[in-house]
Amino acid sequence: LQDVIDTRSDEAAINLFDATKSISGRSATFWKQYLFNTSLTSKVNKEGFATVNNRARLFNCADEAEFKTEFFKLMHLFKAKSTLSDYFDLNRRYFRTTDTILFQDDKVKFDIIPNCFFKIAEQNLTALAYTSDDNLSSNISLESIVGAQITENQIFAKIEEIYGVQVRNLYDVQAFVDRERYERFNAMVDSKFTDEKIIELMSAFEDRRDGDIQSMVTNNADAPTIFEYVLAVAWYKISGRKGKVLEYMNLSLDADLLPVTHAAGGHEDITYKYEATEDYPAHTLLLEATLASSTNQRRMEMEPVSRHLGEYLLSHTDEQAYCLFATTYLHVNVISDFRMRKSNPYYSVDGTRFVEGMKIIPLQTSEIKTIIKKGLTYGNLYRLFEAAYNSTIAPNLWYDKEIIEHVN
Repeated sequence: LQDVIDTRSDEAAINLFDATKSISGRSATFWKQYLFNTSLTSKVNKEGFATVNNRARLFNCADEAEFKTEFFKLMHLFKAKSTLSDYFDLNRRYFRTTDTILFQDDKVKFDIIPNCFFKIAEQNLTALAYTSDDNLSSNISLESIVGAQITENQIFAKIEEIYGVQVRNLYDVQAFVDRERYERFNAMVDSKFTDEKIIELMSAFEDRRDGDIQSMVTNNADAPTIFEYVLAVAWYKISGRKGKVLEYMNLSLDADLLPVTHAAGGHEDITYKYEATEDYPAHTLLLEATLASSTNQRRMEMEPVSRHLGEYLLSHTDEQAYCLFATTYLHVNVISDFRMRKSNPYYSVDGTRFVEGMKIIPLQTSEIKTIIKKGLTYGNLYRLFEAAYNSTIAPNLWYDKEIIEHVN
């Protein structure tokens, strides 16, 4: 560096460029970008000093003390940026655990309510910055940290100020938050979950390429959880984006509306509510998703799927409801068991109440891909499923004849 400053020669510039190559990690890139106008060795070798970024502050220090100070700052800045880059995914994961941070359009920002809270509290929090505190390892209230109580009315006023919407009560806040969430969700569906991408994901589920699945969706959930989520997204699109799908998913979602944890046991994976249309009556569709295969599928899914639908029907006697069982592989005896449920009663635990038969439609991902490719709507599928349910074809032939042939 000093040689370049003193001599301004081509040789000094080439030597400096070569020296940056010996710097480890991403810091080498940051130094090159700062010191030179190009990253090409051939150009530096050809043009020499002309490639030096001589407008950089480091080349224009008044004295040695200023030079050392600037060099020290740059060295630690580039080291910090390199570390942040190396641990980018991990850092983002930590931030996401707070459910307060959004990552959108290469920007990091607070979600609505946290944003308003910190806008109100920022002066108090700024005063606390870089001060020692004995409570860092303690679980204390936000009020204790901020040093003042922030009321609902303050949050309401700040929402109106920042976002330009009228807020009178918590219902208005919830409506605004929900509206904003669905706007973000639909934008994400448009960009991240195109028909082609969902089909690609379904193929990845079939092959159990879990690493590819996580890289395409999120690293914060396992493949079975992501399968439930992608199924919900696919069904949302098949349903013409009708309904509150974020509520229908029995999943924990992070602030970016991506899956985090699996549906708790004892309940269906997705509970999709449909209002009456000319294509179907008002009803509820329970979607169950599994990546289990072969004989393992029989043991894991036959009883829970039937139980979830049976319990739902017993507790919602005023509703029509049926179940769709989605999987990457359908065992013939699973199909047979579900078909037998059509005529078998399901009883409450004490045996005093029962439902007369249940409608369970099994569906492989291979057919879901065809449904998406052909652009079939839920109205089309409801009629197809109803006809298949009422069919009298033997269980071992039923899926090929009533589902595959009609979907294709």
